[in-house]
Amino acid sequence: MNILAAQVGGVLKSHGLMLVTAESCTGGGVAQAITDVAGSSAWFERGFIAYSNQAKQQMLNVGEATINQHGAVSEAVVREMVAGALQHSGAQVALAVSGIAGPDGGTPDKPVGTVWFAWGIKHGATHVRLHHLNGNRAEVRAQSVHLALQGVIELLGSRTETA
Repeated sequence: MNILAAQVGGVLKSHGLMLVTAESCTGGGVAQAITDVAGSSAWFERGFIAYSNQAKQQMLNVGEATINQHGAVSEAVVREMVAGALQHSGAQVALAVSGIAGPDGGTPDKPVGTVWFAWGIKHGATHVRLHHLNGNRAEVRAQSVHLALQGVIELLGSRTETA
């Protein structure tokens, strides 16, 4: 994970951008992977761990109606998490993750391993992806951290201008 996090840092630094994270099911795992990299303060601005619905509402401005209508593990919620993270930070790039790591909490519509991701650039588009991951709680969370970091590289990989 350290190599991937360092690659994220390299991409962010090459564009002169800072990253903010908004995490739920990963519980700060993305931020930990990032801050394990020496010098990450040059490209990592802050992280929000918004595990409860109330935290998502208070810290990231996720709408109560959004959660009630779509559920905390949804495209709509991760989109709002990205927007809120950008609004409440000095970063230009945000990632959000919300999912069901298990072993409990799954439903027929959203089984364990359902994880929504979003990545966005301030004043730009937000990209969203759904993954259905396999494994136990630790494995789902580890895969989620990897996918979240990989998404930043994909988001900025073809970007040639700075924000």
